[in-house]
Amino acid sequence: MSACEQPLPPLAREAIAKFNAGEYYAQHDLLEALWAQTTDPVRELYRAILQVGIAYYHIEQGNPMGAFKMIKRALRWLAGFPAVCQGVDVTDLRQTAEAVRAELVRVAGDLAQFDRGLMKPVRWAG
Repeated sequence: MSACEQPLPPLAREAIAKFNAGEYYAQHDLLEALWAQTTDPVRELYRAILQVGIAYYHIEQGNPMGAFKMIKRALRWLAGFPAVCQGVDVTDLRQTAEAVRAELVRVAGDLAQFDRGLMKPVRWAG
């Protein structure tokens, strides 16, 4: 059974709940801990989710360069994953991250113009 077919670990579920509640810094700490203790390549999914959340955090804090850096990294880590991994809708997460990246380019650093409706939660497949 591949790692993507396994259930999402409880720590990741807790982190995604925090992410979806807008607690982007708290989700970072949980996913970073899980990433550090995971040896399977699925750890990069955790890192990608973490980085999307930190990109959102940077947007909220008024740091467009930090947000752009994190979203680019997240897209790189998401590229190798199937449409669904451990119940996470990776396709949706990838599309969301790409939309955020494009919007950051569009606003050219002026986060007052950023469409925060693009900052969507992590979705479950199915």
